[in-house]
Amino acid sequence: MEQAHWHQLSNEQLSTSLEVDPKQGLSEEQLAQRRERAGWNELSEGKRVSALLMLLNQFKDFMMLILMGATLISGLLGEYLDAVTIIAIVVLNGILGFVQEFRAERSLRALKKLSAPTAKVLRGGKRVQIQARELVPGDIVLLESGDRIPADVRWLSTNGCDVEESALTGESVPVSKHSRPIHAAEVPLGDQKNIGFMGTMMTRGTAQGIVIRTGMSTEMGKIADLIENTESQETPLQHRLEQLGKILIIVALALTVLVVVAGILHGQPAMSMFLAGVSLAVAAIPEGLPAIVTIALALGVQRMIKRKAIVRKLPSVETLGCASVICSDKTGTLTQNKMTVTKLWLDGRFWGVTGEGYDPHGHIMDRDLPADLKNGQSLRRLLQASVLCNNAEIVQVDIEELRARKKSKEPTPSAVWELKGDPTEGALVTLAAKGGVTRQALYELYTREREFPFDSERKRMSVLVRHQGGHIVFAKGAPDVLLGQCSYILWEGNVVPLTGTLRQKVLAANEGMASEALRVLGVAYRDVRSHEHVSTLEDAEAQLIFIGLTGMIDPPRREAREAIVRCRRAGIRTVMITGDHGTTAEAIAQQLGIFQRGSHVLTGQQLSAMDDTALDKAVDTVSVYARVSPEHKLRIVKSLQRRGHVVAMTGDGVNDAPAIKASDIGIAMGITGTDVTKEAAALVLSDDNFSTIVAAIEEGRNIYENIRKFIRYLLASNVGEILTMFFAMMAGLPLPLLPIQILWVNLVTDGLPAMALGVDQPEKDLMEHKPRGAKENIFARRLGWKIISRGLLIGLCTLAAFWLTLRIAPDNAGQLIKAQSVAFATLVLAQLIHVFDCRSSRSIFHRNPFQNSYLVLAVLSSIVLMLVVMYVPVLQPIFKTVPLGLREWALSIVAAGIPTFLMGAGSVWGGRRNRHRGGNTRFSTGRTKFSA
Repeated sequence: MEQAHWHQLSNEQLSTSLEVDPKQGLSEEQLAQRRERAGWNELSEGKRVSALLMLLNQFKDFMMLILMGATLISGLLGEYLDAVTIIAIVVLNGILGFVQEFRAERSLRALKKLSAPTAKVLRGGKRVQIQARELVPGDIVLLESGDRIPADVRWLSTNGCDVEESALTGESVPVSKHSRPIHAAEVPLGDQKNIGFMGTMMTRGTAQGIVIRTGMSTEMGKIADLIENTESQETPLQHRLEQLGKILIIVALALTVLVVVAGILHGQPAMSMFLAGVSLAVAAIPEGLPAIVTIALALGVQRMIKRKAIVRKLPSVETLGCASVICSDKTGTLTQNKMTVTKLWLDGRFWGVTGEGYDPHGHIMDRDLPADLKNGQSLRRLLQASVLCNNAEIVQVDIEELRARKKSKEPTPSAVWELKGDPTEGALVTLAAKGGVTRQALYELYTREREFPFDSERKRMSVLVRHQGGHIVFAKGAPDVLLGQCSYILWEGNVVPLTGTLRQKVLAANEGMASEALRVLGVAYRDVRSHEHVSTLEDAEAQLIFIGLTGMIDPPRREAREAIVRCRRAGIRTVMITGDHGTTAEAIAQQLGIFQRGSHVLTGQQLSAMDDTALDKAVDTVSVYARVSPEHKLRIVKSLQRRGHVVAMTGDGVNDAPAIKASDIGIAMGITGTDVTKEAAALVLSDDNFSTIVAAIEEGRNIYENIRKFIRYLLASNVGEILTMFFAMMAGLPLPLLPIQILWVNLVTDGLPAMALGVDQPEKDLMEHKPRGAKENIFARRLGWKIISRGLLIGLCTLAAFWLTLRIAPDNAGQLIKAQSVAFATLVLAQLIHVFDCRSSRSIFHRNPFQNSYLVLAVLSSIVLMLVVMYVPVLQPIFKTVPLGLREWALSIVAAGIPTFLMGAGSVWGGRRNRHRGGNTRFSTGRTKFSA
């Protein structure tokens, strides 16, 4: 029964193929047989993972296993506080992951909401209403304006039928449907005008259709299958943290074993060295790293919410920071999704129209001056026709009602005016209002007596109105079709014959406006003679007087162009992917600055003819994809990913959901977006504003840089601790730090300062650099060298302070305790000074150290904790510390400051050398940028 090309069949062929009488519908016997074959008309959710298994899966992560190992070691050492802290971290991360995955699984359930709950059908010659899930192929469905189409249907008859398909195809305006066969074999989804798709909405007219596909066989079902079988991408942050965890455990254990072996070989007690080694292992593995990452991401999420970006998946926050391509839907994302008349052609010349959307505030401009409506008869007639030959209405929404509807305390001014009806007709009503002509004022003078509705075959609409005892016909439609009904034209206030020359001028103007991607409508009228009787369509639309042309478009968002320019400066390419026609898409892309020299437009038909290899070769030069299907969008995203790009995919319709889920970071529109899209996305824009993506990118970049800052800080500090012990053992010295001191240093220096780095302010040139590579190592851009070199200096300086203090009386037990206290203080101070150095990619001298008040407070609290174990008598025997004198403090402070001084001086000297040589220094927007 399944046909590859339902759109090609005639009504008779459809009835024969599906074995049904269109006037009678299916019998009960046929229903039972077909339901057994086709199943229920509903979308499956696939295999459901139990909530318990979903929760347990969260603890299979490599870093989680490391943390659980650290918990065991801490418990064996009697460090129960550490053990409890680590367990809390593990549980918290597991719960967060479970919540995110559970919410993501709701995307298919949201998709099911788009299915119509009931349907009107013919069964055994009777019209009955049934549950939509009971439909089977061959059912005869009856639909009218406001109905949601319950399955994929092929139209048998239509009467002024328009269908809103933007959620499925991306088409910006309702599509006029017809019942005629389409003879072409391959027809894009948006051009299948004789088929209605499950989940789309009838906006006008009535229709009768025959069900051709149900459930998962429908186009909506194909999208559900794509969502179900599309794997979510692991974020770069997740990949890097897993990579980091593996490196840390191997390096830390290797160095710890070396320290233990070196100590034993130099005569240290084996048990003492074992405890010191285990303490070093616990200190070397920053078990607080996942918690600090989570906190940094959570705080970043709060900042992003203030900037209108709602994050649904924590790790994806930083993914935006390395996005190299943004694939954006056109309708409603880059454009306003509000048809607007921007140009007129009257009296042989073009007129401009200002204003945006359905807001009636704007001007009609004639030769760059506001039009004179009193003396402009042609314009006055056109505006009258725009309102009277029209069924749409624009209404002003009460601010309080708008707040309640959108659950927001901040109303959006542009949303105060709303449309009731067809977007094209709404644009005409708005145009008339800008000229001072309103529906209320006209209906006091004109009375509509009859309407000949728009039909996809006639491509025009007309109305008969009574005015001052007489009658007038107003008509609008496709210019070339409407011209065929016209014998005259209104030219500079006079009705003159429509000669061949004037007809060519109208057609040339139409072609010129169409080349600008404008949707063009012609407008005409005629006065009905007193003795004439208008009873038929032919009577009404004969001998019309052509008035002029209106050109409308779904205009780009004003802020989108600026955002795209900022993206380009940040090394991020914007690509438009839309279901609209190529000409319209290219025109919008040029206005927005997406379409640059060397760019190309690729249509869905061309894309279908390309294999993946050909697409991969072309994908870097294509800026606009037009007339594409959901499968095409998915292919585009995957092709870009194969080319090494980190892809952000934005959209609002169901057709965007599979690509959004497959992308590195999916972004949904909060206002116009469907529930399916929002559930599949990692980020939701609460203001539907493309420029909000740029703000989110900036936050994402800063979050990742802050994560690198505290990784740099934590690991350099831990390397310093390990090397202090390692060098001491190799030199045959006593232990410079006791196990409990190592754990206390870890507690004092690792927690609060690292968290404070996680909320550090961004550096000024953050958005002036290209995005980092998707496969960039966490230690890239010399971070590994900075960690090792600073850790080496911290270790050497700490050991030097210990040795200088010990050499005064090397055999004195009291002097050993004092030397260990000096080493303890030096190590803590060196790390706390280093934390300020980590704020800059260059050195401590490049940023104000007091700018981050949280960091200053964290460092002060850490110093206090250090002093507590050295000066509180009850704690001194526990931590084996003694108070230090001025000489010892001077030694500790100088030794602690040497690493930062040496590294900072080297950075400044290197920068000056570059400036003198003109080497790696580059200038942009008045600021100097130092290459790493």
